[in-house]
Amino acid sequence: MRYENIVVLTGAGVSADSGVRTFRDNGGLWEEHRVEDVATPEAFTRDPELVQRFYNLRRAQLATIEPNPAHTALARLQGEHAGQVTIITQNVDNLHERGGARDVLHMHGELGKVRCVRCDAVHTWAEDCTQQTACPGCGEVPALRPHIVWFGEMPFYMDEIARRLRDCDLFISVGTSGNVYPAAGFIAEVRSAGYAHTIEVNLEPSAGVSYFAECRHGRAGELVPKLVHELLTE
Repeated sequence: MRYENIVVLTGAGVSADSGVRTFRDNGGLWEEHRVEDVATPEAFTRDPELVQRFYNLRRAQLATIEPNPAHTALARLQGEHAGQVTIITQNVDNLHERGGARDVLHMHGELGKVRCVRCDAVHTWAEDCTQQTACPGCGEVPALRPHIVWFGEMPFYMDEIARRLRDCDLFISVGTSGNVYPAAGFIAEVRSAGYAHTIEVNLEPSAGVSYFAECRHGRAGELVPKLVHELLTE
């Protein structure tokens, strides 16, 4: 069967082969910090310098990791598929883009950007950011925060994501646990449309594995290139 509109949802598992540690692999800790201390609006209000340091370290780590075959295979799918291929990622790294992908919706934000809480401008950012860093747009201090969707905040691009899920005829979930909403509910949205084929690619069965028509379990870096090859040659 030839597919026209493909949507790929990616989670932490797609970057695991690049050496990116996941929250669930660390016993509920992100680099020894509780999620409540570094990934909520309340944490930023309570101790903004701690939160800024945490994301400064994570931003710096981007230079130490490289895209893996799963990232480059999905970029190949975008480049060679005759229809539309949308990548929706829960990840905040830039490995999809560095692997060659061009249409990526970062629903949880991006480490390589900061946002001004005064003028709402978003700036590409590679350096450290502190409470003393002025916004390049409005000049206010303090003003900048990580361009990250914290727990309790609304993910980005939800209207656009809903439209692309509604229009797709193939939905692929790669490296997601199936526990984090709203992304965990995307498979239900696709199934409600009634005509899209669904594939799960994950290290082990996810919480929503029963909703998928087809499941492939193993490392994303091994399975995604094989799947992409099948899709491009069938």
